[in-house]
Amino acid sequence: MIRCLAIDDEPLALQQLAAYIHKVPFLELAAQCQSALEARAFLDHDTVDAIFCDINMPDLNGLEFVKSLVVPPLIVFTTAYSEYAVEGFKVNAVDYLLKPFGLQDFQRAANKLMERWNARDGKNQGDAHPSPLASNDDSIFLKADYRIVKVSLHDIRYIEGMSEYLKVWVEGELKPIITLLSMKKMEERLPDYFMRIHRSFIINLNKIQEVNKNRVIMDSDTYLPIGDLYKETFQTYLDSRYLCK
Repeated sequence: MIRCLAIDDEPLALQQLAAYIHKVPFLELAAQCQSALEARAFLDHDTVDAIFCDINMPDLNGLEFVKSLVVPPLIVFTTAYSEYAVEGFKVNAVDYLLKPFGLQDFQRAANKLMERWNARDGKNQGDAHPSPLASNDDSIFLKADYRIVKVSLHDIRYIEGMSEYLKVWVEGELKPIITLLSMKKMEERLPDYFMRIHRSFIINLNKIQEVNKNRVIMDSDTYLPIGDLYKETFQTYLDSRYLCK
């Protein structure tokens, strides 16, 4: 997870910024501050990986605040004044969000943030969509946050696609592994007991508990839709294993 600090002197704008951070799975809101001075006090006793910072603030503006940091984290500036854009990029900002911005604009900035984060930590290897690293036929390695995680293929319950990222849901884990990877790349690596049933879902066929109409039930809390494009293939699989009198 990328730990983020949100800074904006306008309470409503700060509230919206925090809400957007919460909506992006690989971002974690460490704190929210209504001034650069408050943010500086926070950073005196804590660290973050990225800052979403308004520029036009009283006492100390966002640009001067960032310049004052000895080792600045990754920066995304937010402001209603487009004339600050050039100054923002002079301090090597990852992106510049012009108010008012929506969730789609924020998501694009967050994706750039993740790419810069991976590149800075030497994890990207120059490829925005790294392939899973194979160890043997029974496991893969996935890049997640600052770690490389070994995952047993047999333990994967299902995989959920979301834009450029995947959530890999593993048996016995409450939270998914989030990795920067395409569904196509993942499909190419998975063995034949995995099947794509929807543009956003690949399932481990061995983990199915029940099929009910147009849904696959993985457990009492997980109901996954079967997409129209994948119904025929999935039905063929069911027919091949269906026992009747």
